[in-house]
Amino acid sequence: MNVSNLLHWAIIFLVVAIIAALLGFGGVAGTAMAGAKIVFWVAVVLAIISFLVGFARRA
Repeated sequence: MNVSNLLHWAIIFLVVAIIAALLGFGGVAGTAMAGAKIVFWVAVVLAIISFLVGFARRA
């Protein structure tokens, strides 16, 4: 899976969480926010691994 796709999904989860919070759906907002955090950190970890592997291939 592409890292930019993961960041796209993290932003979608974040927007859903904000809209749900504004409408008063606390449970849905909390769940969407937790999903956004998880997807964001997975994307960050995969990006770091990708950069390290790319750097190691050049050397």
